[in-house]
Amino acid sequence: MKTKETIAIGVGAVVFRGDEVLIIKRGKPPFEGAWSIPGGGLEHGERVIDAVKREVREETGLEIEVIALLDVFDALPRETGDGFLRHTVIIDYVAEWKAGEPVAGDDAAAAEFVSLETAIARLSWDATREALARAQEIRNAGARGAIAGRRSKL
Repeated sequence: MKTKETIAIGVGAVVFRGDEVLIIKRGKPPFEGAWSIPGGGLEHGERVIDAVKREVREETGLEIEVIALLDVFDALPRETGDGFLRHTVIIDYVAEWKAGEPVAGDDAAAAEFVSLETAIARLSWDATREALARAQEIRNAGARGAIAGRRSKL
């Protein structure tokens, strides 16, 4: 079978509630058992901001307010095991908890608010630990961009 090259767009959020941060444990391959921030794929016709809110809601049951863009980065092409060579562009945001208590759903096996120290210890990737630290810096600086309400003029 020939490998198909694809590009996907993912979204994620570092969600704060007081002094705690939300982390999830992935419940499905390819990252089953890994601790991360909530997130997933952008659906066709969906605004990126709406996608990150939806993904957090689906994986944790929480409502969030997106306060700032955190980063845009690449997960460079890798074999997915299903005949695809996938390159993913990931757009992460900083968000604040608005409502609800974390309950694992969708492809999350666990979801909980923990201290920053606990999150850093549990997170499975250095890049996610760095994103968490940067999100804390943005939050401490009081950054609240117009990003959450902005609409494309296209």
